[in-house]
Amino acid sequence: MIDPQLLRDNPDVVRRSQEARGSSVELVDRAIEADAARRAAIASFERLRAEQKAFGKTVSSAPRDEKAALVAQAQELASNVKQAQQQATDAEEAFTRAITAIDNIVLDGVPAGGEDDYVVLREVGGIPEFDFEPRDHLELGELLGAIDMARGAKVSGARFHYLRGVGAQLELAIMNLGLQKALAGGFVPLITPTLVRPEIMSGTGFLGEHSDEVYYLPADDLYLTGTSEVALAGYHADEILDFSCGPLRYAGWSTCYRREAGSGGKDTRGIIRVHQFNKLEMFAYTLPEDAEAEHQRMLAFQEEMLQALGLAYRVIDTAAGDLGSSAARKYDVEAWVPTQGRYRELTSTSNCTTYQARRLDIRSRTETGKTAPVATLNGTLATTRWLVALLETHQNADGSVTVPDALRPFLGGLERLEPIT
Repeated sequence: MIDPQLLRDNPDVVRRSQEARGSSVELVDRAIEADAARRAAIASFERLRAEQKAFGKTVSSAPRDEKAALVAQAQELASNVKQAQQQATDAEEAFTRAITAIDNIVLDGVPAGGEDDYVVLREVGGIPEFDFEPRDHLELGELLGAIDMARGAKVSGARFHYLRGVGAQLELAIMNLGLQKALAGGFVPLITPTLVRPEIMSGTGFLGEHSDEVYYLPADDLYLTGTSEVALAGYHADEILDFSCGPLRYAGWSTCYRREAGSGGKDTRGIIRVHQFNKLEMFAYTLPEDAEAEHQRMLAFQEEMLQALGLAYRVIDTAAGDLGSSAARKYDVEAWVPTQGRYRELTSTSNCTTYQARRLDIRSRTETGKTAPVATLNGTLATTRWLVALLETHQNADGSVTVPDALRPFLGGLERLEPIT
């Protein structure tokens, strides 16, 4: 959630953020009203409780013949205190609902608008050119015996697939290259749970307007994660962290699940938009004042990965309306997909400032000895979708695919993927 003090002191900042996102500005006024009601209810409860304590002393010191009448008054006062306590609890819950409905405050400089209002920060690498008609990643995958969509659909339905042979090897090679880079960067590897409790899913902000994208198991009251960011954020829930040795950095490797609700007709061919995939996710906990530098560090790791794979890409500063509720700023890295003639998102990195930490009660101790929320950041370092750009970019006229140098050590020195006969 956002900082309640910011809501009280600078509500216009919150209003401008909501407006930039295209989200409801009315939510801000509702939260302000709920906060006022909450504070009034708490003050009323505390006043009555103080009155009750004082009256209790009067009862205990009163003469015996007066106590019976005073005890009746004390009982009535106790009833009033109990009622005021319930009102305070209800007001607290109403305020929590109101403030958690407000999206994270966007950082200065984030473009306003929706999905198409991003700003291109840079383009890197030459657009690949071919002296033959390039094949798309699915045709290449089928030639190489690397992707089997038909059997994926037979077994599990639409948007499922098998990676087989060199396809499975290639994905593992990309993931291991990412893991190698993460280890060199000081990230602790974790293989994370893919089923999480509602409070963890909600705490990361994934049960808002896009909750229909999440798979839910009602019999167990658990959610399947669409990214290991969820489990990584929950790893230190309800803890006080020590940053004396710097930020805490993790690299989570997991299978991910997304319902892709509302995406009917979009990217139905191949493995660009599927229900199940693997991903290596960077995640960092740090002091809020260090979050922007950490964000740039994660982005640099992502760019180094795409450069190592020989992919042409661009970096965009995502517009406020396309951030999702948790991110205060997000950079997308999009690789060129030759047969589509455009850039497609391969990876993103988000600075969630203190939004998730407040919801999950993750803090660090300040110099004064008090605790304060930390900042959380995330960024993908490798995922199944990368196969799309890699196969298409490095294809040859005969249907073979040249393996980038950086991946060859993870493929036993293999230099070229050849079509199967």
